[in-house]
Amino acid sequence: MTPAERPPDLPPPRAHDRVPSRVLVHTGDGKGKTSAAMGIVMRAVARGWRVCVVQFVKDGRWKTGEETSARQLGAEWWSIGDGFTWDSDDIDRTEAIAGEAWRVASDLILAGDHHLVVLDEITYPMNWGWIEANHVIEVIRDRPSHVSVVATGRDAPPSLRAVADTVTEMTNLKHPFEQGVAAMRGIEF
Repeated sequence: MTPAERPPDLPPPRAHDRVPSRVLVHTGDGKGKTSAAMGIVMRAVARGWRVCVVQFVKDGRWKTGEETSARQLGAEWWSIGDGFTWDSDDIDRTEAIAGEAWRVASDLILAGDHHLVVLDEITYPMNWGWIEANHVIEVIRDRPSHVSVVATGRDAPPSLRAVADTVTEMTNLKHPFEQGVAAMRGIEF
C-alpha cells in the first residue's frame, strides 16, 4: 500500500487563529477558476455579507448563469470588460476599459462597503500591463480589514500569489474544447 492509499495516522492539527478577511487566488490553465469564486460568493451571501463581482474581460453582452444566480442572491455584478481581446477592433479602447474596471474595483475594495469583492479575470490586464500590478497588490494589502478578495485568471503574477492567503492552481488534464466541443450553457456559462 502506497502512502497515498493509506489513511493518515494522525489528524492534521486544528487551526485556532481567526482573521477578519482572506485573499484567495484561483489561477492555472484548468477550468473552474471563476466557478470556485462563485462558490465563495454563494457562501458569503448566505452569511449575510455584502458581495460584489467585477469582471475584467467579460462585458455586459455575456449572460452567464453565474451572474443571474449571484444577482438573484443579492450580489452586485459589474461586467466592465470589453470581451475577448481577439474580438477587439480597438485594443487601446479595450485596455482603457480594463483600466476603468480596476478603478471601479479598487474604489469598491477601499470603500469597505463589501465583505467580499471578486476580481474575475484580473490576472490578464495585470500581465498585459494594462493595469499596474503594484497598485493592485497595494490596494489588496491595504484593504479594510473585513474585506476579503478573490482574484481569478491564468498566470497569476508572483506578487499576487505572495499577497494571497490561499492560492489554488487549476490544472487542465482533459477538456472538451480540445476535441472541438463548444462551451455548454449550464456547465461553462
